[in-house]
Amino acid sequence: MDIITKTIAPIFSARQRQIESFGQQMADIQHRQLLQLLRTAGNTEWGRKYGFRDIAGYADFRERVPVSVYESLQPFIERMINGEKNILWPSVVRWYAKSSGTTNDRSKYIPVTCEILGKCHYQGGFDTVALYLRNNPETRFFSKKGLILGGSHSPSAINGKAHCGDLSAVLLQNLNPLVNLIRVPCRKIILMDEWESKINAIVESTLSRDIASISGIPSWMLVLIKAVLERAGKETIYEVWPNLEVFFHGGVGFEPYRAQYEKLLPDGRMHYMETYNASEGFFGIQDDPADKSLLLMPDYGIFYEFIPMSELSASGNPKTIPLEDVRVDENYAMVISTAGGLWRYLIGDTVRFTSLFPHKFTITGRTKLFINAFGEELMIDNAEKGIHRACRETGATVRAYTAAPLFILESGKGRHQWLIEFEKPPQSLDGFATALDRALKQLNSDYDAKRYKGISLLKPEIIPARENLFYDWLKEQGKLGGQHKVPCLSNSRDLIDKLLARNS
Repeated sequence: MDIITKTIAPIFSARQRQIESFGQQMADIQHRQLLQLLRTAGNTEWGRKYGFRDIAGYADFRERVPVSVYESLQPFIERMINGEKNILWPSVVRWYAKSSGTTNDRSKYIPVTCEILGKCHYQGGFDTVALYLRNNPETRFFSKKGLILGGSHSPSAINGKAHCGDLSAVLLQNLNPLVNLIRVPCRKIILMDEWESKINAIVESTLSRDIASISGIPSWMLVLIKAVLERAGKETIYEVWPNLEVFFHGGVGFEPYRAQYEKLLPDGRMHYMETYNASEGFFGIQDDPADKSLLLMPDYGIFYEFIPMSELSASGNPKTIPLEDVRVDENYAMVISTAGGLWRYLIGDTVRFTSLFPHKFTITGRTKLFINAFGEELMIDNAEKGIHRACRETGATVRAYTAAPLFILESGKGRHQWLIEFEKPPQSLDGFATALDRALKQLNSDYDAKRYKGISLLKPEIIPARENLFYDWLKEQGKLGGQHKVPCLSNSRDLIDKLLARNS
């Protein structure tokens, strides 16, 4: 550890010890979070409507307050955008994270209160560094620069009272100036709107800098790294940034991109650390390099509930359970109440716990992104692992993909069509399909049952996508950069048919 990092590292020691003590305290921490949220918002319009001040605990909270989605909160958020206070949260909220979601083109404006900004998003960043320092005592993290690849929507005025932008832009706009001492590129570049111009500007401004860490979404960071290598005329990123040591990533699953990163960052010295930071809040951090699960962070001003996936389609208020009642190896839709004014909000992500006390989990997908046309219940987690195994078995490399069901009416059966853009194609598409099919059977018992003797589900079909098909589609939609991505799975053919029409 260099002298600069050694001098700064003790600042993180107390928090490292606190995180290590989470374990058996999770339920108590969460109970305190709930009561604090209710007390703070007790005099808001939402709090008065549901009697927050009279709620004594979780049972009352679950009974009185309905589970919500964005559409049910939208009228209240619009009033907040127009400058009203004491609506969902006591204060006037000036900042909103603009998110179009993955399946809905309509913009969502997620309130970013001072509390959720500081005690959640920034605390999550602090804790990520704290855990990295704990796990890598020889790091030179603070003596080098950190490259942050933000989104493509720079902060802009919604009206005279509120501003919006990608979450990353909102965070950078409000960042402590001291952080800028180690962050690159400059704010002017990172907040540029036009994605391709931004990439070129980042390349030019960081090519000669001494970079130790990179932060961003795997798919878009890959675009940047390749642009850097092309500009520098090098084959591996260590020839450009010899002291690069860690990639903090999130936003999309990493497994489909792992092989490409290992090629561009060879010899195994790179550290990969996943975080789960969404527009609505910062939820989890990979605290153990040997375990791909994320540690749930319980004290960020967020109260968690979970809906078993079997209950999600239930009419009325679906059955929810608190963190203390979850079980391992079961798929749950996540529900959050936050210091950002979101109350029992169905965020749209699904998770599966891998351990309890401490609570660690993996992100398995989205509540609307899956294929269940034949009772196979294929989730994104299955798809990403299946693609990774098929690539490993066939030597292929996948850049992007999407899959959807295909109904074969004459036989009363169907199959999954996979539209895949290969970085390195397999020798045989049929061999890749066989490997993917085998992996999905091993990963998903429902898929395996439906595939048994082709009773209802036939072997998947692989359709190679032309180069840059997915990139071009995102560009057409105005969704380059940030957390924008093509949905990997869909239960309908709307998206895949549009892409197939452009696949020439």
